[in-house]
Amino acid sequence: MIKEGDTVQLTDGKNSFFLKVKKGEIFGTHRGNIKHDEIITAGYGGEVKTHKGHPFMILRPTLHDIIMFGIKRKTQIIYPKDSSYITLKLGLTDGMKVLESGVGSGALTIVMANAVKPSGKIYSYEKEEKYIKNAYSNIKLAGLEKYVEIKHHSLDQPLPENFFDAAFIDVREPWLYIDNIKKSLKKGSPIGFLVPTTNQVSNTLQALKENNFINLEVVELLERHYKPVPDRLRPEDRMVAHTGYLIFGRNG
Repeated sequence: MIKEGDTVQLTDGKNSFFLKVKKGEIFGTHRGNIKHDEIITAGYGGEVKTHKGHPFMILRPTLHDIIMFGIKRKTQIIYPKDSSYITLKLGLTDGMKVLESGVGSGALTIVMANAVKPSGKIYSYEKEEKYIKNAYSNIKLAGLEKYVEIKHHSLDQPLPENFFDAAFIDVREPWLYIDNIKKSLKKGSPIGFLVPTTNQVSNTLQALKENNFINLEVVELLERHYKPVPDRLRPEDRMVAHTGYLIFGRNG
């Protein structure tokens, strides 16, 4: 059953579109226009045709679908291979209050918000105001906006909150802000970072040790897909290899 305000995925096997359905609206594609009312009536798994007669199947999109194919990217995103691991490492669950900086296009924010709902919340601090509107739009596409608050705020300024159960930091020079971050975290809370180069890892580790963070860990995750052809199964020519180094620890 599709309700007004739900996000749906329309696919014809080649093209995919993501939209929030609203009664009386019309969605335009290069294959013709589709009435939202007909999408709601057909339901998930049903079929809807454009005014030109082109069929689309209606799917309930997963968060993976929305992140990889639905959101608009103004920045490089944290891929699901990393965001799923981050969410588990930070132990995110219902009710937690989580610090995030920066939000970028909101891909990780979506995953973390889904983990802490319905009574938790992600507090995202973004230095670049130009990214905030797009991030909110992407988070709304995933239907998770009420679990996220984005603030235009730089980590070089003290944070107004000091109640965070966990934190994840994705900024260029995180080692410069460790003192402010530490003051906002509860004692013993897990924290994670993503940085793209080894010298950034070294600088971050040094700052974490100087500020008495414990249980430090550095990890890199690789992802390789295979061609789904039964009689000649082999790896794809390209793979999602290095996207960044993940650093984890706890506020000691």
